[in-house]
Amino acid sequence: MPSQQWTLMGKLVNQISSKSEAEPFREAVDWKGLGLYDYPQIVKKPMDLGQIKKKIENNEYPTLHACADDVRLVWDNCKAYNADGSEFYKLAESMSKKFEDKFQKLLKELNISESGGANGADVIPEPTLEEKKLFAKRLYKITKEELGKVIIELDNNCPVAITKNSAEDQLEINVDNISPAAFKKALAFVNSCIGDSAGRKKKNASTSSSKAKKAKSS
Repeated sequence: MPSQQWTLMGKLVNQISSKSEAEPFREAVDWKGLGLYDYPQIVKKPMDLGQIKKKIENNEYPTLHACADDVRLVWDNCKAYNADGSEFYKLAESMSKKFEDKFQKLLKELNISESGGANGADVIPEPTLEEKKLFAKRLYKITKEELGKVIIELDNNCPVAITKNSAEDQLEINVDNISPAAFKKALAFVNSCIGDSAGRKKKNASTSSSKAKKAKSS
């Protein structure tokens, strides 16, 4: 009998695979049949959702993170072969966001850290309210370049923490949605920025370009 974590991971992969837009990713790319003869030169390690499901069933993955890396490989391969801005590239990006959102929730549900502590090992505690408030406050003391790095890191590793308002060209960081591992990493980075910039004048918020920074915490 598979453990709870692999039962849930299998369900997650099935949910992603069952989406209508996931059709191109369910089976290996038939590059010969499609006449894509440069595909093997560009994509060195082919991967598809069907293969991932079989590997889960056969208990071939050592950790959930190893399985997640294969799922990410599906999207990365698609983006490597297709031009940035193409329909397939944008589809891979969209599928990636949906997977990461669900995967982060799964890790949180199982109390597994983002760094690979499977079976409950290496569990990182939830940040305290004081830590959240400190983090939100310190976001206003770093440069826009440093803030950009924080946003990119969170968008890649914990997308549920980023809310985008394209109408106003703004990004909002929801501190309460940041996973413990991502929070620990982001806080350490922000603290290092504050330490490096001791004595630097607090920059005016209006200089932070069109992407205004906001952070909220309950």
